[in-house]
Amino acid sequence: MSQLAIEPSHVASLHYTLLDERGRPLDDSRARQQPLAYLHGHDNLFPALEAALASRKSGERLSVTLAPADSYGERDEALVSESPRSAFPQDQPLKAGQRFQAQGPDGPRTVTVLAADDAQVTVDANHPLAGETLTYEIEILEVREATRAELAKGHPLPPGTSHAEVEDRKQ
Repeated sequence: MSQLAIEPSHVASLHYTLLDERGRPLDDSRARQQPLAYLHGHDNLFPALEAALASRKSGERLSVTLAPADSYGERDEALVSESPRSAFPQDQPLKAGQRFQAQGPDGPRTVTVLAADDAQVTVDANHPLAGETLTYEIEILEVREATRAELAKGHPLPPGTSHAEVEDRKQ
């Protein structure tokens, strides 16, 4: 029996280590003991990462480096703004590095506090990895055909989830 290659509508499971441009690890699926499963061709990953994984098979290892434009985008200084401290809950302490959800014009987005004092709060709505060149060190563990339920949902489902359970959740 031949191994399946990663193609549209296949589920691939993989381990990865995400490294910043200085080679420092940012995320490691092995450390969490949780492989990543994704449905190829359904926008579950960055398009450039998905393209690098196309036609690969289980057991393969690869390194994929993504420029900022291919991942979280370039930093946009227009997304750094100052607001009066009174615009934030007074009982919420604010300090540099703190992250929270804010409602933006395109829906919720994570913002990072850059500075805060009694009068002003400076926040950055860029993704924390915007402007970074990122490298994924990947090992493909398994490639399989997606179930009908997974195709209907557009992403892999937890093991043991049946199509009937998915239909029940819709109602």
